[in-house]
Amino acid sequence: MTTATQVTKRSEVPAEHRWNLDDLVPNLEAWEKEYAEVRQLLTKVKQFQGKLNNADAIRDCFALEDEIGLHSERVYVYANMKHHEDMAEPAAMALSDKAKKLSVEASEALSFITPEILELSEEQLKALIADPKLADYKFTLEEMLRQKPHTLSKPEEALLAQAGSIAQGPGTIFGMLNNADMKFPKVKNEKGEEVELTHGRYIQFLESRNREVRKNAFQAMYSTYAKQKNTLAATLSANVTKNVFYAKARKYPSVLEMSLSGDNIPNEVYSNLISTIHEHLPLLHRYMKLRKKLLKVDELHMYDLFTPLVDEFDMNIPYEEAKQTVKESLKPLGDDYLRVLQEGYDNRWIDVYENEGKRSGAYSWGAYGTHPYVLLNHKDNLNSMFTLAHEMGHAIHSYYSDNTQKYRDAQYTIFLAEVASTLNEALLNNYLLEKTTDAKEKMFLLTHYADQFRTTVFRQTMFAEFEKIIHEKAEAGESLTPQALSEIYYNLNLKYHGSDMVVDQDIEMEWGRIPHFYTSFYVYKYATGFSAAASFAKQILEEGQPAVDRYLGFLKSGGSDFSINILKRAGVDMSSPEPIRQAMEVFEDLLTEMEKLAQ
Repeated sequence: MTTATQVTKRSEVPAEHRWNLDDLVPNLEAWEKEYAEVRQLLTKVKQFQGKLNNADAIRDCFALEDEIGLHSERVYVYANMKHHEDMAEPAAMALSDKAKKLSVEASEALSFITPEILELSEEQLKALIADPKLADYKFTLEEMLRQKPHTLSKPEEALLAQAGSIAQGPGTIFGMLNNADMKFPKVKNEKGEEVELTHGRYIQFLESRNREVRKNAFQAMYSTYAKQKNTLAATLSANVTKNVFYAKARKYPSVLEMSLSGDNIPNEVYSNLISTIHEHLPLLHRYMKLRKKLLKVDELHMYDLFTPLVDEFDMNIPYEEAKQTVKESLKPLGDDYLRVLQEGYDNRWIDVYENEGKRSGAYSWGAYGTHPYVLLNHKDNLNSMFTLAHEMGHAIHSYYSDNTQKYRDAQYTIFLAEVASTLNEALLNNYLLEKTTDAKEKMFLLTHYADQFRTTVFRQTMFAEFEKIIHEKAEAGESLTPQALSEIYYNLNLKYHGSDMVVDQDIEMEWGRIPHFYTSFYVYKYATGFSAAASFAKQILEEGQPAVDRYLGFLKSGGSDFSINILKRAGVDMSSPEPIRQAMEVFEDLLTEMEKLAQ
C-alpha cells in the first residue's frame, strides 16, 4: 500500500483530473445572474393563485414551475458541487448556503400548486388528466391524484415548505461534522510511516495485508466517532424526529410508508427484502467461515473484511488503465453506450482524486440541460475501478433520461438509480473473470464479487433493518440515545455475520459515520438495485441485442412511469422476491467456486 503522507491541496490537482463546472455555469457572475433569474421568476407565481381550475391555467403554471425548476436546479447543483471541492472553503460554503435558502424559497412559493389543484373533485381531475392540452403533464396529474390523501391545505403546505430549512439541519450538521470538523489521528502504514487517517484512506488501510495496520486504522476510526457519540446520536435522532413529524403531518401510518410512497413502492418490497435476506444469512455465515480459513487466522475480526484473500497478489490499476478496462467491459451494451462513456472521459465530467477538504465518497450529479458529473476519490486499486464503472452507470442513465424525456419526466426515482450503476459493475466483473487465467487473480476477483454481495446486498439490508428499527422505536415514543443506537447496531452485526466472526465492540459506532442515514429509507434500494442488475446482466449476456434494447429503453424512461412498471417493461419484476433469490443463487455459486479453489 502506497499512501502519501499529506493530502493534496485543491489548487495542486491538474486540470484534467478536475471536473469542468464551466459547462454547468461559466463563472460566478453567470451564477448570480441565474440566481437573480430564479428570484424574478418567483414573482410571477402568484398570478396563478386561486386560478388553477382549468387546463389553460394549469398548463401555463406548470410551464413556469418547470422554468423555475430548471434554473434553480442549476443554481443549487453548481453551488453544492463547488462546496464539495473543498468543504472548508468559506466562499463556496456561503454559495451553497445561499442556494439552499433559494431552494426553500422556491419550494415555498410553489407549494400552493398541488393543494389548489387537489381542491378540484375527482371527476374534474380525471377530466384534466384526459385533456390533450395537458398531455405533457399527464403523469404529474395522475401522481397528484394518487397523493391526494396526503396533501394538505394551502396554508399547511406553505408552512411545511417554510420548515424546509429546519428540516435540512440534521443532514447539514452531520455533513459538516463528518467532512470538515472531524479530525482523525495519524496511524502507521506498512512502512511504519505516520500517516493522517482520512475517509478516503480508511478503506486502503483496511485492505492492507498487515493486520496491525488494519486493526489500528479500524480502532482509530471508531474511537474518533465514539468521542462524538452524543452529538452524532442527537443529530441522527433529530433526523428521525423530523421524519416522524412529516409522516404524521401528511397522514401516513409510518415513516417507512411515507418514504416508499414517493416511488409508489409497496411495503412488501421492503419487508420481502429483509425476510429473504434473513433466509439466506447462512450463505453470508458460510462466506465468513471461508474468509477465516483463507486468511489463516484463529479469529476473524471486523477489520479483516476488506483485505485480499490471495497472498502476494496486488492489482495496482492506474486511473487511465481503469478507464480503458471499464470501457472494454461495457462493450455488450453497444456502440452508442460506449460513445457516451467516452464523451464523459474526454470532456472532464469526472473529478478524480482526493484533495484536502473534498467531500468523501463518490457520486454522480448534474442539472437537466447539461451533461452529468461524477465525483470520485480515486485510488489505483480494484475498488476504485469498480467505483468508476458504478458512477458512470449513474451518469449515463441520467444522460439518456435527460436526452429522451422532457424535464418533468426525466428524473428517475432513487429506486431505479442503483440498477444502472450496479449493472456496470456486474459486466466489469464478468469481463475480468473471463479474461483471467491466473488462479490467484481469479480468487482475487471472486473475492471482490463476493464482497460486493456482502456490502451491497447483505450490508445495505442490515442498514435498512437498522433504519426500520430506529424509526419504529421513535414512533413508539422511545428515545434514541447513543447507547440504544449502538446496542441495536451491534446486535444486527452479530446476527448478520454469524458465529465465525468476532464482532468487535468498536463497530457499534459505525452508525455514526453512514451519510445515507440522513436520506432515510434509501439504502434498501442498493440491495434491490443489485438484484435487478444481476437479472439484467444475465439477460444481456445470454440474449444479446434484444435484452440490450430493453435495457436501453429502461435507461431512456427516466421517471415517466412508476418505477416498478419501468423495470417490469424491461424484463425484471421487483414486486416479487424472485430477483433477490436469483441474486442469492449467484452468490451461492460464487461461494462454491471459491471453496473449490481454496481446497
